[in-house]
Order: sequence, then C-alpha cells, then structure tokens
Amino acid sequence: MIVQHFFDPRTSTLTYVVHDEATRVGVVIDPVTDYDPASGRTSQRSNEAVAQYLEDHGIRLAYVLDTHAHADHMSGIPYFVDRHGARSVIGWRIGVVQATFRDVFDLGADFPVDGRQFDVLLHEGEVLEAGGLRIAGLYTPGHTPACMTYRIGDALFVGDVLFAPDYGVARCDFPGGSAEALWDSVERLYALPDELRVFPCHDYQPGGRPLRVASTIGEQKRSNVQLDAGTEREAFLAFRKRRDAELAMPALILPSIQVNVRAGRLPEPAANGVSYLKIPLDRL
Repeated sequence: MIVQHFFDPRTSTLTYVVHDEATRVGVVIDPVTDYDPASGRTSQRSNEAVAQYLEDHGIRLAYVLDTHAHADHMSGIPYFVDRHGARSVIGWRIGVVQATFRDVFDLGADFPVDGRQFDVLLHEGEVLEAGGLRIAGLYTPGHTPACMTYRIGDALFVGDVLFAPDYGVARCDFPGGSAEALWDSVERLYALPDELRVFPCHDYQPGGRPLRVASTIGEQKRSNVQLDAGTEREAFLAFRKRRDAELAMPALILPSIQVNVRAGRLPEPAANGVSYLKIPLDRL
C-alpha cells in the first residue's frame, strides 16, 4: 500500500492518495477545491495535481472520501466523481450536520438532510474494498458530530481529530461539536496498536517547522501537547473549552460549509447562470 500526500499551504490541508500496488486501484481522501474569497473564484489546481499523480501511476480511482464536512476549505469531491467516476463517501451521520446548516444558511425545507448527496454513507464498522485495499470506518465525533476516521492497513486517516503531536487535537466549538465526545474518540484511537500510522487532514507547522505528514498512535500517546495518554479527562475538557472560546472562526467557514454539505457541489445557478453563496449576518 502506497500513501502519497498533497499539501495546500493556503488552508494547511493534507490530501491523500492511497493505492494498492498490485491492482493499481486507489482512493483519494480529503481533496481541496481552491477558492479565492476576494474574487469569489474557484479553481481545480489542487485537484489537478492529484489527478496528474493518478495518471502518472496508472491508478484507477474507486472512491473519494471526506473525513467530515470541512469548515476551512471546499471539498474537491465533485472533481473526482465527475472526471474519474469515483464514488463519494462520508460518514453516515452527515445528515446531522446538514440539518444544522440547512437552517443557518436557509437552504430551504426541500434541501435533503439524509446524506443522499453522497454515494456512500459509511457506518461504524463497515468496510469498503478497493482493489486490495480495505477501508474500515471508525466513528470519531467531537470536532463535528459526523467525523469518521478511515483505517486502511496500518494507516489511520483521522481528519481533524488529531494533528501532529506538537499541535494537538481538534477544536470542538462548531455546531454539534463536543469536547466530551472528542475525548472519547481520542481514547478510542489510543486503544489501537501503537505502531499504527496517523495521517491528519492538516499540518499547521507550529514555529515554522517543516511539513509533517504522519505520526503514530504511540507518538500521539506519549507527546500530544493537548491530549496525551496521561492527560486527565476533566483537565482536558476545561482546557478545550477555554481554548475554543479564544479561537477565531476559520476564514473560509461560511463559503465552505454550505458547499460541503452538498458533497462539494456549488449551489444551483440562479437565472443568470451564476452560483451564489450566502453570508448569514450575526448568525454564527
């Protein structure tokens, strides 16, 4: 199994291609559609780099997966569905997030909140097969109520649940987030074998250090600066809630969420053929 990362420095996002060498079948995890908030322009520059890698290595794409409905970048899922015939995947509780943000963005009573925008809603314990890959779903809420970790071989793709050990763990102040649930999710991950590799969705490079793509469960347990194996639950909950109260909202949360609950699709164009995003004032 080969894991190849792609880094978007504008959003500090890590996208992964995972493929089986024998069958040349693979998946893409957490792709990015580029968005410039000043001009309102989108582009596929990040996705095109991933697609070039797929072509160069003769990889047939089976699935494109999001670990959760991202609040800091637009999902690139549609690019790989439309151009590569991949099936889109997200955790089965995405409907909870959709229902919340249908109201925030006034998407209308007919906006589906059952996850049908995605091809596959992966449940806890379910396994997808892609060539020689087995992709198992682990439900790890806290950052959002619908976060999933994907286990593929000895690799865990954890979304925002864990970052590099020198940065910490996810914030929990978005609608439906829960520091208590995040604690439980991290404890569940820490019960897994120490040698499993951990691939986060972001690396914020604290102190300007070089990019770090992977750690291990053992490293996280020993040295995660916000939640290691020795951290007391009540101390963590107090820290997380205090820290979250100090954090600014992600710069791209308003455009990103209303696209990502649509599986990365832009809103239907208006009569003039242009898609528009809504900016709710004094709402969040």
